[in-house]
Amino acid sequence: MWSREASAWTSATPEQVWARWTDVGHWSTWDASLRASALRGPFAVGSRGDLQPTSGPRASFILTDVVPHRAFSNRMRLPLATIDFVHALDLGADGRTRITHRIEIDGPLGALFVRLIGRGAADTLPAAVAALAHQAEESRR
Repeated sequence: MWSREASAWTSATPEQVWARWTDVGHWSTWDASLRASALRGPFAVGSRGDLQPTSGPRASFILTDVVPHRAFSNRMRLPLATIDFVHALDLGADGRTRITHRIEIDGPLGALFVRLIGRGAADTLPAAVAALAHQAEESRR
């Protein structure tokens, strides 16, 4: 399995970050690699949604893990491969919140999708996490 991740520390609370994660229709405000996103149903395991990247075709996903105010994961199925996007929050000893986004690609054709999608998606992680942290902090004001 191939994976890459990026993290950022923020003064925002886990609840403030969670509010942005669960507002799926506005993911593109903090993730510049997305043109649009939508979730059909509640923010709960099994709900399905769609992503429209700024480049590339529309993709469907399913929420595979949801732990309110702590973490969630969504999975995209590809021919003989899966892409998991793992999002986690950790509270530091100083009261700050660490936001981590990770991409994982697995399966028999995983190496192909790392080259086609994974590396480009991984390159966008640091900026997306930083923008999310900034937006969550702005909500404190």
